[in-house]
Formats: sequence, structure tokens, C-alpha cells
Amino acid sequence: MNVQWKLRMAAAQRDVWTGAELRRLLADRAGLSMSAASVSALLTKQPSQVRLATLAALCTALECTPNDLFEIDTTAVSRPAKPAEKATTSQPTALRGRSMPPL
Repeated sequence: MNVQWKLRMAAAQRDVWTGAELRRLLADRAGLSMSAASVSALLTKQPSQVRLATLAALCTALECTPNDLFEIDTTAVSRPAKPAEKATTSQPTALRGRSMPPL
């Protein structure tokens, strides 16, 4: 699964160009106080996880939806084919060389 974080693009489309501007919007519109470093990290790196409260605050601050903030590639992943099982017609090692009793 491939996820593309698009916060910087979503912010730019709303004329929010700096972390300071986004930080101010988060505080004013969503009531979320974040450190400058945290906001900068959200703008410059793809996070491995985002709290739902933070996602909701970003959407509120930027007046957008989660679809504006990230894109998910939902293409099904094909599993590698299992190797064909080796067909064995010989007797187990312990029985080789011995005759089988009649049934």
C-alpha cells in the first residue's frame, strides 16, 4: 500500500506558505497548539502516523477533507505464486528398500 502525504500542497492551495501560518491557523480555527518543530515536520516529511485529532484539526484549519491531505493507492497487491509442491511417488525414507505388507 502506498500513501502520499499532501499537506504542503493542500496548504499552498489555500495560500498557507509557512509553518508559522499553519501553526496560527491550527490554534485559531481548531484550538490545537502544536510546536513549531511538529508543524514543520508535518509540512516537510511524510509522517508514519497521524493522530485522528491532529488530522481533524488540520482539516478544520485548512477547511479541507482528509482526501486533500493524503492519497492512498488502493491497487490490490498481487501475491507471489506459491511454488508448486514437489510430487513424490517414492516411499518415505524410512520405508525405502523394504517391501510393504499386503493389505
